[in-house]
Parts: sequence; C-alpha cells; structure tokens
Amino acid sequence: MTDALENKRRAAHAALAWLEQYEVVGIGTGSTVEPLIDLITADRRNLKAVVSSSLRSTRRLQAAGIPVVELNEVGQLPVYIDGADETNAARQLIKGGGGALTREKIIAECSRVFVCIVDAAKRVPTLGRFPLPVEIIPMARALVSARLTAIGGRPLLRAGFVTDNGNHILDVHDLLIKDPVALESRLNQIPGVVTVGLFAQRPADVLLVGTDTGVQQL
Repeated sequence: MTDALENKRRAAHAALAWLEQYEVVGIGTGSTVEPLIDLITADRRNLKAVVSSSLRSTRRLQAAGIPVVELNEVGQLPVYIDGADETNAARQLIKGGGGALTREKIIAECSRVFVCIVDAAKRVPTLGRFPLPVEIIPMARALVSARLTAIGGRPLLRAGFVTDNGNHILDVHDLLIKDPVALESRLNQIPGVVTVGLFAQRPADVLLVGTDTGVQQL
C-alpha cells in the first residue's frame, strides 16, 4: 500500500463527518472518492440517496445498494464531496482527470458546501503542473486547440475518451496558472468549450488533506 493511497483513505474517512445530518448529498468521482463510497457502504449514517457526478460513481453506488437520484429532483444540495487533481492554498482546484468535470462543476454550483478530499501530494503552490482538462464539443477541437496554444498551452486530445455527455477532452499542458479566476472566465468564452477543469470561481469551501500524520482541514 502506498502512502498516497493511505492518505486518500484518511481524507475520505474524515469526510464521513459531513454525512451525519443529511439524507441526500452529492458525491463525486475518482480514486479518492471510491474509498469514501466503500465507507458509506459500510455505514450509511442518515444517508438515503446520492446525486452522482458520473456514470462510474453511479454504478459503484448502485452496486452497493445506495439509491442515486437526479439533481433536478432535489435542487440545492447541503453538501457535495469530491476529490481534485490539484489544489492551491486558496482551495482553487484543477479537476477532470477522470473526465467528469462538467457534471462535477454543476453539482458543486448547486451545493451549499463543497468539501474536497485530497492526499497531500495534490497541494501545489501554483496550479498547472497537472494538465488542465477542457471538455469540448467535438467539432470545435481545432478551434479550441488553436486558442489554447495561443495562450501558451499545449493541448492534447485525450485519446479514445468520450465524456458521459458525449464530448471530448483536451488536456492542456505547460500552463502556469497565476490567476485561476481570470483564466477560467477567459477559457469559458471560447466557442465550443463546454467546461474548463478550473474550479476557481467556485472553489472548495472545505479542503480535507490526508497526510502521513493525519488529516488537515483548511
């Protein structure tokens, strides 16, 4: 077992406290969320249903006997728990390594509290070491790629991957993201961009960081 995996489990376990009083919550996607789903399976607390950010998580939840409901049925959620690929000190994130960034961003926007669970390796001083995922309409690939290249990025099509929404993802390398809010706004204006994997305008409210010595809450 690697330290990173154990730290992910520590962060996931700390997130259970956010399920104590709620019957319906949002659950995200990825390697840090999967241990959380396993923990919920063993102890559901007051949880009666979940809004899921991806087909991958939905299948895992349903296999555990946990009902999954549509966001449109519940409206605003009290809390959304998800992981991230990178986070800075301001709790701004890069997400989308698992390809669910659009649904993740929608659920985060509809949640009163966004709790992000990560292992310590995901904390960085400046976002951009992890390639920035950008979900695009397929016919806009050349246009969006050119715009991303013009700002200094190196966009690569995620080969063989289609999102749950039927779109493609460009993973943008070589960006040093000094102003995440401004870059998120700028990229959202490119025709053909569905979602940018920057969660800066709506960052995490709470960051639970699994470390070798325990969990830090920011």
